[in-house]
Amino acid sequence: MLRIAVQSKGRLYDETMELLGEAGIKLTAVKRTLLVPSRNFPVELLFLRDDDIPDSVATGTADIGIVGLNEVLEKRQKVEIIKELGFSKCRLSLAIPQKHQYQGVEWFNGKKIATSYPRILEDFLKKNNIQADIHVISGSVEIAPGIGLADAIFDIVSSGSTLVSNNLTEVETILSSEAVLIGNMRKLDDAKQQILEELLFRIEAVKTAENKKYVLMNVPRAKLNEVVTILPGIKSPTILPLADENWCSVHTVIEEKHFWEIIGKLKAAGAEGLLVLNIEKMIP
Repeated sequence: MLRIAVQSKGRLYDETMELLGEAGIKLTAVKRTLLVPSRNFPVELLFLRDDDIPDSVATGTADIGIVGLNEVLEKRQKVEIIKELGFSKCRLSLAIPQKHQYQGVEWFNGKKIATSYPRILEDFLKKNNIQADIHVISGSVEIAPGIGLADAIFDIVSSGSTLVSNNLTEVETILSSEAVLIGNMRKLDDAKQQILEELLFRIEAVKTAENKKYVLMNVPRAKLNEVVTILPGIKSPTILPLADENWCSVHTVIEEKHFWEIIGKLKAAGAEGLLVLNIEKMIP
């Protein structure tokens, strides 16, 4: 049984559960249970605070974990980043009160900075030869300047709305973060390694399918070469004959970010009857 440490609540919890569900892993209980086994795959989930996950993996309490890169870099435990997962993206940034003029990192010299990530902040300050006082806070870091506890903050930023509501301005982005799969590979036996490989295979199939559409269309044979040159396909499109020998059916995969641009070109080139389907999994 492979034990996976995951965050017990929040956005990262929601997106982790969605990923595991799409990978076909079904759980036997709700998230308020500390340890939850899967009923159809040899894994169990251990629900923890996000800042406890790197330590649990390093010590072998959990075999692998899904947590933000920011927590991995802050805790500095002996774990390996197995895979970047591409969700729960955020950044660690310095922010100051809106009333101040900011002209560079020298502004922070002699200032007091509130943060829950003192090690990452300390590295940044040393790198930039900044002498500042780091004040460690757990939670609600953004209120520190408003109550006179600090001159600035160093904290997680997603949309930036929390900063605005506290009259703060983001001035320096220090780290871009996302959810990562971590592990202590030296402690995994052969059986757990095989389970991990199967889990990674499933995750890769889910991630490969993200933001892609499966598109079917009818194309006049006279326009086939023109249409094929427009298609980005994984390798090359699938082309099938139709009952009318002057027409054929073309199947391909298109990334959603280019979807409308490409669809417009296909219609202009003579494609008709376009059918667009969501892709649930793609096996590399």
